Amino acid sequence: MRFSPISCEQREQMLDVVGARSVDDVFSVIPDEVRLRRPLDLPGGMSEVELVAHLEELAARTAHAGSLVSFAGAGCYDHHVPAIVDAVVSKPSFFTAYTPYQPEVSQGTLQAIYEYQSMICQLTGMDVSNASLYDGATALVEAALMATRATKRGRVIVSAGIHPEWRETLATYAVATGAELSECPTADGRTDLGRLAALLADDVAAVCVAQVNVYGVVEDVAAVAEVAHEAGALAIAVTDPVLLGVLEAPGALGADVVVAEGQSLGSAQSFGGPGLGIFACRDRFVRQMPGRVVGRTADVDGRVGFVLTMATREQHIRREKATSNICSNHALNALAAGAYLNAVGSAGLRGIGSLCVARAHYLRDALIGTGRFSAPWDAPFAREFALRFDGDAEEFVRAMVDHGFLAGVPLERIAARRPDPGVDASGVVLFAVTEKRTRAQMDRLVEAVMSL
Repeated sequence: MRFSPISCEQREQMLDVVGARSVDDVFSVIPDEVRLRRPLDLPGGMSEVELVAHLEELAARTAHAGSLVSFAGAGCYDHHVPAIVDAVVSKPSFFTAYTPYQPEVSQGTLQAIYEYQSMICQLTGMDVSNASLYDGATALVEAALMATRATKRGRVIVSAGIHPEWRETLATYAVATGAELSECPTADGRTDLGRLAALLADDVAAVCVAQVNVYGVVEDVAAVAEVAHEAGALAIAVTDPVLLGVLEAPGALGADVVVAEGQSLGSAQSFGGPGLGIFACRDRFVRQMPGRVVGRTADVDGRVGFVLTMATREQHIRREKATSNICSNHALNALAAGAYLNAVGSAGLRGIGSLCVARAHYLRDALIGTGRFSAPWDAPFAREFALRFDGDAEEFVRAMVDHGFLAGVPLERIAARRPDPGVDASGVVLFAVTEKRTRAQMDRLVEAVMSL
């Protein structure tokens, strides 16, 4: 959008309408001590040609995953997005539409969301899915709050194997809602089941565990669900939708609620967002589920149609009965996820997941073989893994940029504000391997490591 300045005459007209003598009068309610009394530190005026060139120069200073060979993950992954996905979501009827309140003019969007929900249920082994939430972290929050409503209990246990930023988001909401949060540390890369059993009591509403945790380790969801159910608590599984092509559905392992970050299903990394929050659960919790649900129905002539079946938000029902104050979501990203899953199919998703797992194991062995890395634990992993570098992890990642690689994410960078007591994060690097990474690229990374 171009900048359109107002004229002096227009400014005077606006001031006259609001009854102010000057622009300073308009802002007089702002305390003087917090008002900026000097010009902004901006360069002088530029022509449009000069400004575009300047902005392009600034943008070029930031390297992105497309300009480097990326082995970074930690929640946002460099997967291939089929061209058909962007072709579908760029259609004006999808791209420009807002909330489909009026089904008579929103059948395309409603049907696409309904199909997305159906595929999410198939992937997760759940009975019902909503039409997505903002991101994985807020989906986890909504699952925990739903569990407190459903069980009439006030405490939630969360595994420290869940991404630190997700746990921090949950802790923020817990303060605001009055929920009590207990964190269970990991041991050898996985949730410490002994500590978990000790934390459980009759006031626990839910236990939250990552099927594939932040270290890339595959957790024993069935064991966690079993001990949670014995205490009368719900089991909330954080999963990875791409890896559900090769992993057992959390529903088959005993999970009551499944949440995930859906960025890897057809959304670009885009410097960290937007993505979408996947949320699915057992049908007995459907009236406690946040957001909205699209349902299939028939009109008076028997023709199939789609409508917002449930939308327990304050925009639709009395505020005190709302399950969540969430007012919108990343529906376009959900449509992208639906287009992606339709494009790759069940066999394609299984193939993508298998490639990720196989290539991740190849790279891990090769990096350990350099003598510069060691394994902090011996645990089953999928697409992502953690290794300890025999030096400064941040310096290693910076050095690899000069070789053309975005070589992982230092664990200390993301764990600093919410550490896992069971893990020494110093020197640990998280490496992620997707189906886009070739053996030649991995071999070149190993050669670069050996040159250090």
